[in-house]
Amino acid sequence: MSVALRELNALSAGDAADLLRACCGSARWVARMVERRPFATLDALLTAADETWERLDAADWLEAFAHHPRIGERQSADAQSTRASRWSATEQANVTTASESARDELAIVNEAYEKRFGFIYIVSASGKSATELLSIARARLSHDPARELEVAANEQRKITTLRLRQLITDLE
Repeated sequence: MSVALRELNALSAGDAADLLRACCGSARWVARMVERRPFATLDALLTAADETWERLDAADWLEAFAHHPRIGERQSADAQSTRASRWSATEQANVTTASESARDELAIVNEAYEKRFGFIYIVSASGKSATELLSIARARLSHDPARELEVAANEQRKITTLRLRQLITDLE
């Protein structure tokens, strides 16, 4: 279910927070976005989302990451809403149809990534094949931890933008 921007603006703070949490699991991001309402346009919403994300710290980013399942899996470390779970499944749709060997390789790379960086492999997976996701993960394993945290945070920002676009129906 999507909503019109005017509906998001009119919702109670709690209901708006529930919708926005499906887009990004950082509690501070959600609270700040609720406070920034009303949004005049989708572009204003997306700009606010980016500005808010840029003002968060590593703990907020890690909290958001924990609301995603590993690539190739369905369950996240922290509970996701039905909407967020559905979006994750859609974003990772190409992985579910990949060969068993590709899914096994993803599991191995996920584990290596988590050992190296201490958080799950976050990537905007929409439209990407399992092979592409493996290649990206392997390349990112060569990053130093500080650089990889920045890369992962930018990938989370992309996911949030995609989900906000899916959430809002009126693209005025």
